[in-house]
Amino acid sequence: MLLWRIVALTSRWPSLNPMLLAEDLLLVLTDDETGRLRVTPAEADVALGGALLIELTLAGRVDLTREGETLRTGRLVVRDGSPVGDSLLDVALAIIAAHRGKKPDAVLKPLGKGLRSRLYGRLVEQGVLRSEKVKLLGLVPTQTWPAVDGAQQRQLRTQLEQALVTGVPPQQRVAALVSLLQALRSVAKVVPPKQHGIAKRDLERRAKEIAEGDWGSAAVRKAVDAMAAATMAAITAATSAAVISGSG
Repeated sequence: MLLWRIVALTSRWPSLNPMLLAEDLLLVLTDDETGRLRVTPAEADVALGGALLIELTLAGRVDLTREGETLRTGRLVVRDGSPVGDSLLDVALAIIAAHRGKKPDAVLKPLGKGLRSRLYGRLVEQGVLRSEKVKLLGLVPTQTWPAVDGAQQRQLRTQLEQALVTGVPPQQRVAALVSLLQALRSVAKVVPPKQHGIAKRDLERRAKEIAEGDWGSAAVRKAVDAMAAATMAAITAATSAAVISGSG
């Protein structure tokens, strides 16, 4: 299994605006041309909440309790509650603090509530995306978020392709992004294997290697695992609702 040097959380993509991990995730999950999600809204919301949790954990603000602490081992705790300086992260930190002593999966839904629209709004303000209203099948009004110039998305995809296709050891934030996509089972949607001359199974195997690699703490791993489980629950719930609706 590959090991790589862990880089500081503050390292960002060169020459581009600093982005949250949740913003990076939403960008690669949104089709540049159509402006539509590559996954269901329910899956995206869980994953975006997970991205905020992982970001704060990587920053040392949030952790899981260890043996010898007052709370049960493996429960959420805020190690540093001072303002982060980003409104979304500050709100997320307060939500996590309110769930002190809970398991990571307890905060994913509260963290993801309303987050997608706020992130889209920020990305529009930054000039990365534009907001458009279209009619789905010519009938249903739908909000879409196509790319303005695609520079940020292209750089993100290049980083992902280097890690997943050419085997370049990823930096910590790229590894986190791969882990989120792997939990969503969406790696092949973002990095299409046929376009890169790689078998889907090899792409997914590489993503699994990265996700399970030595790039984050036990708290980060728990956050990713909780997000994956919550995502699968969201898929199951959506499928069950569709079956019930169809049978009616």
